[in-house]
Amino acid sequence: MENTAAAHAPSLDAGGPAPLPMVLRRRLRIGEGIIQTFLFFAGALSIVTTIGIVFVLGSESLLFFRDPRVGLVEFLTGTRWQPTILEFGILPLTSSTLITSTIALVVSLPLGLGAAIYLSEYASQRARSVLKPILEILAGIPTVVYGYFALTFMTPGLRSIFGAETVQIYNMASGGIVMGIMILPLISSMSEDALNAVPRSLREAAYAVGATRLETALRVVVPAALSGIVAAFIVGMSRALGETMIVLISVGAGPDLTLNPFRGAETITGHIARISGGDLSYNSLDYNSLFALGLVLFLITLTLNFVSRRIVSRLREVYE
Repeated sequence: MENTAAAHAPSLDAGGPAPLPMVLRRRLRIGEGIIQTFLFFAGALSIVTTIGIVFVLGSESLLFFRDPRVGLVEFLTGTRWQPTILEFGILPLTSSTLITSTIALVVSLPLGLGAAIYLSEYASQRARSVLKPILEILAGIPTVVYGYFALTFMTPGLRSIFGAETVQIYNMASGGIVMGIMILPLISSMSEDALNAVPRSLREAAYAVGATRLETALRVVVPAALSGIVAAFIVGMSRALGETMIVLISVGAGPDLTLNPFRGAETITGHIARISGGDLSYNSLDYNSLFALGLVLFLITLTLNFVSRRIVSRLREVYE
């Protein structure tokens, strides 16, 4: 058999036909090239836009800090913000911003994570198809509606519980609670995606050793998806820091250094929105101070993003 196959096999030494050379060429696909070019320009445009924003914030803030009437130490440690009398202490604005964002996280983290665990581990496909769109409706409500909801519903509720003498009409607590409701869909959606990414084999292994569904969810699935959950929390925090309309309507309009959440204050975004709507002359000290505040808010958000990347890289689990 071997001799017969060898006899019929073409032989180059016997003067048989030489095999044709195989040439691999990339086929020209015009549609794919157009899509690739569009994606490149989209990514480049986002990078250029970010660089432009940083450049504008930096250049305008530099004009503010170059003014001899402004001191960097006073700006970072001062306890009064009154640009009209040349007092530029950012601590009142920073403290109220952090307090309202912290209240928002206290409200949204347990509710968002609980909703994500239920949708991922307990809800049937039919229940998930109904409940998830209802939850995501919250993300489509305009923030100005949330602001008036905090002022006309949440504040009266807090005043009826804690007393009108304790809770002011404009306060950080109502704004923070409503901001937590606003970012709830964001946190629950990202956390659910992280939970669904956990391999099914881990759940089946937990069930095989006798774990209940709750034990499997809390002791196996949540720790395995912890990196994605932490990333969702950081994104929610960044979203709360940048919120404007809710704090502008319900939190207050006076920079006041206080740690009492039932008192009115003014956040960085609320102050920028309130002052920029007035009569500010271009390149004035008040005008340039808005860019300095925007730069501080940008740096805070950027720091949160770096912290998020470090935490996610440490907690990320790799599954084969």
